[in-house]
Amino acid sequence: MMVRSLSKIPVSTVRIALMTCVLMLAACAHMPPHNPMATWMRSPNQDMRRPVLIVVHFTEQHSAQESLETLRTRNSGGPVSATYLIGSDGHIYQLVSDERRAWHAGSGHWGTITDVNSASIGIELDNDGQSPFASAQITSLLQLLGDLTTRLRIPHAQIIGHQDLAPSRKPDPGKLFPWKQLADAGFGLWPRGELADPPTGFDPWMAMAMIGYPLEDRPAAVKAFHNHFRGIDGDTFDAQDLRILYNLSQIIESGDNTR
Repeated sequence: MMVRSLSKIPVSTVRIALMTCVLMLAACAHMPPHNPMATWMRSPNQDMRRPVLIVVHFTEQHSAQESLETLRTRNSGGPVSATYLIGSDGHIYQLVSDERRAWHAGSGHWGTITDVNSASIGIELDNDGQSPFASAQITSLLQLLGDLTTRLRIPHAQIIGHQDLAPSRKPDPGKLFPWKQLADAGFGLWPRGELADPPTGFDPWMAMAMIGYPLEDRPAAVKAFHNHFRGIDGDTFDAQDLRILYNLSQIIESGDNTR
């Protein structure tokens, strides 16, 4: 049997063969994973899974570099991450792709969302938990929120704090976080217009559940509500809380919180 020497094969033919192999390998590399039990018959009627919630945290550490190390390794509770970190100087770092699941929320829930990590973007703010948030940092946060809500089609009202979804465990971003400034820029659920006394029979706990708050620990839920909407401490409702809750429940019932 005669074997043709490779040295006698035209260079152009070798190049074409190599290019074909490269293209085939590239196509395989970009093939999405699928169940080997099934025959792959790709439908074009699809897109990427998208988050529906944005969760804001503070790092409770002393520098962005310290937090970058923690978010790429582990803290006392194990491996932890976030989608983004914003330094006090306003610099934005991305640690996890938007379509991937960052480990930032832990246990807790918001409304019917029980696996918050899978349904959310996590944004950490470089802040020690005791100090006001830097102006440059909030400016960058607003820019990032504008990008994420537009590009990923996340409703503007679906921006909450870590404490909101896990009131028994977490304090962040705390009562110093400027939720009103975010609301003025069009982000987050916030009371509108003049606050009025609720009607007789108004149930504040039903309103809390409508907003999304977990109610397993009601005093903790009230404290989270106070930190978010009033910037105060306390774990029992007063008359102003009821006015705010009534206002928010009216917004939700009208469907005007999905903007």
